[in-house]
Amino acid sequence: MRERLTDGLYGLGWSTVKKLPEPAAAALGRTIADIAWKRRGKSVLRLESNLARVVPDAGPERLAELSKAGMRSYMRYWMESFRLPTWSAERVTDNVQIKGSHYLTDGLASGRGVIIALPHLANWDLAGVWVTRTLGVPFTTVAERLKPETLYDRFVAYRESLGMEVLPHTGGSAFGTLARRLRSGGLVCLVADRDLSASGVEVKYFGASARMPAGPAMLAQQTGALLLPVTLWYDEAPLMRGQIHPPVEVPETGTKDEKTSLMTQALADAYATGIAEHPEDWHMLQRLWLADLEERPL
Repeated sequence: MRERLTDGLYGLGWSTVKKLPEPAAAALGRTIADIAWKRRGKSVLRLESNLARVVPDAGPERLAELSKAGMRSYMRYWMESFRLPTWSAERVTDNVQIKGSHYLTDGLASGRGVIIALPHLANWDLAGVWVTRTLGVPFTTVAERLKPETLYDRFVAYRESLGMEVLPHTGGSAFGTLARRLRSGGLVCLVADRDLSASGVEVKYFGASARMPAGPAMLAQQTGALLLPVTLWYDEAPLMRGQIHPPVEVPETGTKDEKTSLMTQALADAYATGIAEHPEDWHMLQRLWLADLEERPL
């Protein structure tokens, strides 16, 4: 019953929110965010706990301000995402500004595959639409299998409608397909700042240990693709801005695991730079650091 309710709510969002006038949709998002923030539920408290690591000198009032702004940013992501299928290429171009885009376009023009790896900042779906509609470049990504299956199908259909090829995270075949896309000179985009699996790479993140996916670094090593960290942030509405950082190079020496560790740490450092500059746009409402994960009962 809970899964069906969740699926129904998302379906209502996609069918209803995109029909609302823009100001009404934005106001609805802010209202939902403020109600959730005032309830002080687990997600809001976890967001504040995570922000306390990012902004260690912030007192309770500052953390409350950041978490409120963070919830508004998070709901802005959802309101935009529900409406993205209706956005024209011109609107995307006018409302998204990405610095360092030459790293991406030059890499693709060289025939070398490119991996974009980014954290949960601002609206990564909108960044993907900027790639497909402004640059005219298709790409492949991976989606977590959600429950119920109908909800996962909604997300896949939504992202495919935006010009993305979507692979399921589970099943074991995603890595091989991504590698084939890269070897043929294609583009792969991965949200890669949280990994709770045993294969995750331990990194130092804002002074504490966390685990991030090994996939981006391993793909770059196996295929020779360019690995580009990307950070995003919201500016004055309706703008979203982004930064494509310099490539993370494969170290010349060391074992595969050592190279993967160094490259994943370089990604984490780039993410930390963007998050520290725009903490209110970091949508991390789950446990991330290993010390926080260890607090949970078995």
